Amino acid sequence: MLSAHDVPYTPVMATPLSALTDQERAQAVARFEILRPFFHDYVPLTQIARQQQLPLRTLTRWVQRYRAEGLAGLVRKRRRDSGHHRLHPTLQQLIEGLALQTPPLSVRAIHRHVSALASQHALKPPSYGLVYAIVHHLSPALMTLAHHGPKAYAQEFDLLYRREADGPNVLWQADHCLLDLLLVRAGQVPAKPWLTVVLDDYSRAMAGYFLTFDAPSALNTALALRQAIWRKDDPRWQVCGIPQTLYTDCGSDFTSQHIAQVSIDLKIRLTNSIPGQPRGRGRIERFFRTVQQMLVCDLPGYAPSQRPVRAHPQLTLHDFETRLQDFVFEGYHMRPHSETHVPPQQRWEAGGFLPQMPASLEQLDLLLLTVAKPRKIHRDGLRFLGQRYMDPTLAAYVGESVILRYDPRDVAEVRVFHHDRFLCRAICQELAGATIPLRDILRARNRHRRDLRQTLRDRAQLVESLLAAHRGHPSVGARDTAVPFDTGTSVPPVPHPPRLKRYINE
Repeated sequence: MLSAHDVPYTPVMATPLSALTDQERAQAVARFEILRPFFHDYVPLTQIARQQQLPLRTLTRWVQRYRAEGLAGLVRKRRRDSGHHRLHPTLQQLIEGLALQTPPLSVRAIHRHVSALASQHALKPPSYGLVYAIVHHLSPALMTLAHHGPKAYAQEFDLLYRREADGPNVLWQADHCLLDLLLVRAGQVPAKPWLTVVLDDYSRAMAGYFLTFDAPSALNTALALRQAIWRKDDPRWQVCGIPQTLYTDCGSDFTSQHIAQVSIDLKIRLTNSIPGQPRGRGRIERFFRTVQQMLVCDLPGYAPSQRPVRAHPQLTLHDFETRLQDFVFEGYHMRPHSETHVPPQQRWEAGGFLPQMPASLEQLDLLLLTVAKPRKIHRDGLRFLGQRYMDPTLAAYVGESVILRYDPRDVAEVRVFHHDRFLCRAICQELAGATIPLRDILRARNRHRRDLRQTLRDRAQLVESLLAAHRGHPSVGARDTAVPFDTGTSVPPVPHPPRLKRYINE
């Protein structure tokens, strides 16, 4: 650094009190407290100088500045050349350029390079303190961008817009989390479950969830959405309805064509965060951290990353799901939230609104996970996943191709769609434990057979009428159908003649 005799001291003009920093204001007040006995109690400055162990000349200068400039005059004056130096501009640019290189150099290495270059060009080399001051005077944003890249810069220095939903069901967030908990599986080694959650952004209440050992997929997302939208069987859980906006990341399960079609059908605006910039999803991440810190860490089988497992795994997936529901419905939903200061369940219900619901559960079933390959209805029912599914409605669609939708948590029944229209729920008798009476199947089969026979009779009568008209002898059926309008006279019905057997030579 430059010494005091290199640049003459030149005080600046008086600074307004509002322009001072907190530290400078504190300094001015502290100096005034020292001078207070002189102004209020007429204590001589010599006595104050002895008590405070300060030079009398310093106190005299403070008094003069206070009378001339007020409280701002008690602040240490700044030099006009503060932050400036007499270093050659080329050397300064070299110091800054070396400091911004990747990987970064130490100040000692930068000082050696600059000193060597200065000696080659007959320039005065800078001191180590001056190089240190120039390097540490560079903008932190510029240093972060140079050394850590644009992603780190955006994460630390980009200006953010903090949005806030203005009511329940205005904005929902959905995401997945691998829980740090080992659960017991029948016949397999323990594994960690995936938790998919749909969260109401306004109230922070959990609208739906799905728990599975499988990796995140569009199937899990659709199941969680289906549960979130439809009414719950648990009276402790009131959150339901169709959201206006669903905010997710750019995972393949959230950007799938099936989820996009469902969003269009239910008039949900699907919004994805910018790839690599998970902005605005901190609330659902905070929910996952709450589950990890307040529920998972106290259970047997807790297995945080790169740490030993705490206790032996004992819980099954069903056991943990029960504990998760109790934690959410009796704890999380009932405690005041740290940000809103209102319990999530109470905040969701406080709006006094009627949530928008789907027209029927069948319409909502379009959210069911995966669409299976088209299946053909056989005489013994539907064959799917190595099982046979039956429903009386299928009797009228033998030989037809249909599309099956199913809930992987309960494959005892499948939903059958014919030409994008819900047809029926087909049941697997072996899995459901329920049987369909044979009389119902016979009744449906006979009804369909009668309908087909009636159709054949109608077609045969039409053909016979056309053939008789071609010969010039209209049949009774033809005469009946030849009256194009009502003549005002009643025509007595003519009995149908008995059907005669026709031979090929006629």
